[in-house]
Amino acid sequence: MRAAPTILHLDMDAFYASAEQAAKPSLRGKPVVVGGLGPRGVVATASYEARRFGVHSAMPTAQARRLAPNAAYLVPRFQLYRTVSDQVMELLARLSPLVEPLSLDEAFVDLEAGGTADDTASALEIGEQLRTAIKAVTGLTGSVGLAGSKMLAKIASEEAKPNGLLLIEPGTERELLAPMSVRILPGVGPATADHLRRAGMTTVDDLAEAGEDELVRLLGKAHGSSLHRMAFGYDDRPVVAERDAKSVSVEDTFDADLHDRVRIRTEVERLADRCVQRLRGAGRSGRTVVLKVRRYDFSTLTRSETLRGPTDDPTVVREASARLLEAVDTTGGVRLLGVGVTGLADYTQEDLFAQAADERTAAGEPAGESAEVPAAGTVPAGDDATGPPCDPRSEVPESADQRAARRWLAGHDVHHETYGHGWVQGSGVGRVTVRFEEPGSPPGRVRTFRIDDPELRPADPLPLVRDPVDYSSWPASLPKSLSGPVSSGAESRP
Repeated sequence: MRAAPTILHLDMDAFYASAEQAAKPSLRGKPVVVGGLGPRGVVATASYEARRFGVHSAMPTAQARRLAPNAAYLVPRFQLYRTVSDQVMELLARLSPLVEPLSLDEAFVDLEAGGTADDTASALEIGEQLRTAIKAVTGLTGSVGLAGSKMLAKIASEEAKPNGLLLIEPGTERELLAPMSVRILPGVGPATADHLRRAGMTTVDDLAEAGEDELVRLLGKAHGSSLHRMAFGYDDRPVVAERDAKSVSVEDTFDADLHDRVRIRTEVERLADRCVQRLRGAGRSGRTVVLKVRRYDFSTLTRSETLRGPTDDPTVVREASARLLEAVDTTGGVRLLGVGVTGLADYTQEDLFAQAADERTAAGEPAGESAEVPAAGTVPAGDDATGPPCDPRSEVPESADQRAARRWLAGHDVHHETYGHGWVQGSGVGRVTVRFEEPGSPPGRVRTFRIDDPELRPADPLPLVRDPVDYSSWPASLPKSLSGPVSSGAESRP
């Protein structure tokens, strides 16, 4: 525990949904749900307006539609979210060399290591400046927690939501934590919380009063001792700048179970290619290929194959995945497929390229050809909004609605030669409905086109802020007009 609140935790507010509201003027102030839109879709993020109806992350989209039938349901646009995340992380990197990203919208920052804060007053000022900078650069809001440890900084940012700042003074941790639910502590999930509840412990104060021996008896040595320390606010984990990924993977859930073996293999090959794209994007290679199959009865199987050395060659990963698939019985149907690579490294083993060619030659296939069947389209990793594209070899032709669902995803960007930039409100019966508006514009008009309209095409997302303020010299010289008031107390909320 530090004597000064110099560990900062930033959590962007309803990140995906807020980004969509900023990009789409007609959705501001309205309930927005981002996630998979198919029968098996799951909510990724819900705006605060949607949360008032009981919608929350990880909820099945079908349930969310029952709770908030009039909300806007959109497919994630990860290209936009990553761009905004990069802008936010660049601002954090200006505060300290020790920035620990937890996800696209969340990170710890060690202000002491960056020399930007060493006491309560300077930490508060930096926290307020950061919120102002994020709003000016991205147009979005984030909540900031400041404390002497990572655990308390994260609790503080959660308590500050939305769009607030909360500082926990060292020495006040015990009093703050005492009435809170045990679920507030890291490592206490639903199962552990239920176990503690049956033992009569529902608040953090209950854990502190129970004593370490009782918690060890209930939860085991490591977990029990850790929870006892955290109940008193003790957490000495450092902010770690490099969080080394242990694996890279992608998976898709299908709206209807897959039964055709050829179609299943085609999907595995497509997932393998997407996995390698992520692998190369991270500048890594991997040695072990993992196949995940969830069958019709929800049983989940994983199979793995370790190669002679690390690779980032799509052909090697694709063919290893196909070999693993041969060992899995899929006759009852498949609802989810995934391909991953573990044993990551920063180099590739050159002879693996020859390995793929040798295996194809042994099978009677020319070494220069690939067994890949081009996919008709893709969806974002982890998104099960519309299911996979139709197999080009399938005997069932693709319907107009299937083509529309694949090409015109709800919420995604389009450009029309006459009407300009817009986004897809929905599609079906051979038609696609588009609202033409941009970030910063008034709410736009809605028009409907045929799905094969030659003037309509998919487009890249537009920046949320057209002319962002230059923060290249921040935090040394924050523009006075944007600095905003600095709270004189330990808490600041809008």
